[in-house]
Amino acid sequence: MQESPFIPFPELETERLLLRQMKKEDLQDVYDYASDPELTPFLTWESHETLADTEAFMEFLFAQYKKGTGGAWAIVWKEKHRVIGTMDLNWNPKHYSAELAYVLSREYWRKGIGTEAAKAVLRFGFEELKLERIYARCHPDNIASYKLMEKSGMIYEGILRKSMQRKGKQEDIRIYSILKDEFKE
Repeated sequence: MQESPFIPFPELETERLLLRQMKKEDLQDVYDYASDPELTPFLTWESHETLADTEAFMEFLFAQYKKGTGGAWAIVWKEKHRVIGTMDLNWNPKHYSAELAYVLSREYWRKGIGTEAAKAVLRFGFEELKLERIYARCHPDNIASYKLMEKSGMIYEGILRKSMQRKGKQEDIRIYSILKDEFKE
């Protein structure tokens, strides 16, 4: 069996960010943003009501890290040494593709941080995982999310009609992608 490129979990660094494996001591930072009800209207999950909700999410990540199948990077704001979000590359090695997914604390919106993190993860996907395609999806009304995709070089492909069950409703999803030969820093 081929060794996993996610063991050990890769660290990525940009000018302002460190993307690394989540750690138990990140619990309060993650809870701080994940408990914000204004963060989650377009997400598939509800805001965390208790630290136990955040612990359950983190345990899920720790299991992914252990299996070597990937998992979300903790986005660390270097200036304050705190976790401000996550970025995940849901990898499908058989098809040389992956889905990019992310969440960022509202306090850090509109500062180019999501785009900075996305470009680092896209580079990793194309260079280290040898992917041909990376895509991302969002709710059609989530303008900030699809602007991040566009700023990262992704191209709008269209609407996947009624393709996602989210919070009890079947909803449309916007989809964007970038191919290896389209990626530029």
